[in-house]
Order: sequence, then structure tokens, then C-alpha cells
Amino acid sequence: MASVVDQAHEQMKKTVESTQENFAGIRTGRANPAFLNGLVVDYYGAPTPIKSLATIGVPDARTLAVTPFDASQVGAVEKAIRDSDLGVNPRRDGNVIHVTMPELTEERRKDYVKLAKEKAEDGKVAIRNIRRKTKEGIDAAIKDGDYGEDEGKRLLSELDKVTKQVSDEIDTMLATKEKEILSV
Repeated sequence: MASVVDQAHEQMKKTVESTQENFAGIRTGRANPAFLNGLVVDYYGAPTPIKSLATIGVPDARTLAVTPFDASQVGAVEKAIRDSDLGVNPRRDGNVIHVTMPELTEERRKDYVKLAKEKAEDGKVAIRNIRRKTKEGIDAAIKDGDYGEDEGKRLLSELDKVTKQVSDEIDTMLATKEKEILSV
């Protein structure tokens, strides 16, 4: 049986993965299919993620090629990309939509670093919330007599170690992403 700390650690790992995915959507100087991950297309009245409707390729360092599976949806996919807040202007070539990434200005890079810091802080807040809920569960178990005082203190100490380790992991990911964004 997994301890409550192990369960909390599993939840925290999922938070780290989610934060990693959020970082993937933040632009660096190169084109990355993850840049379009948050995009939703109106597919016959249903909001559908773009990666469910099209293949996204990277023909060169600054271009994404989006090819919808259903050729009749090229217009809807193009409109979703154009209307998004990604700051790109798609260009249609038959059934393929080319999205050229503009050069990042210094100001835009700083905005992306700020966005990365926000995503990292969101991840850390989620980790702290997991820690708080787990701590409340341990405290309640001590009060109910399920755990002894010593066992409860040991679990809380272990929980704090795991929380710090996972939080440091997010800090490391942030530093790497910051370096990636700022490198020209």
C-alpha cells in the first residue's frame, strides 16, 4: 500500500508534467508544434483541439506546416490560428497552412520569460496545495489515532522533503526555459 506521501508525490509529478507542457507552448526562437497545443478549432460546432484535427510539422526552423485531416476544415483551422493570441499570420497553400514565426524582439522575449515565470508559479501553487491537503490528512489521522505522533512527524518531514525536491525541479525547468527564450 502506498503511503500518503507517495500518493502526494505522484500528484506532484503530474503537476511537474503539466508545467513542462505549459513551458513547451511558450515560444523560443525556433518553431515547435507544441506552440499550437492550446489552440481550439470550431469543428462542426464543437470546440476541438487543433492536434486532434491536423498534423503539425516543422519544415524549417521558423515555420510550422499544419495539414488538417479533413480538407473541408482548412478554413476553420486557418481562422482559429489567425484569431488566436499567438501573434502569427497563417498562409494557406492548398490544404496546408504555413505558420511563419516572426523573429522575437528583446521585448517579446522578456514577455515570454514573464509568462514562463507565471506558469512556474502556477505549478508551485498547485504543489503547495497538494502538500497542504496531504498535511491536513496526516494531521486528521494523528488526531483520530490512526498514526502515532512520531509516525505523523516522520510523514510530515518526508512530505516536506518531497515538496522541496519537486519545487526545485520546477525551478530548474524554469531556469532552462528562461535560458532557451533569451538565447538569440
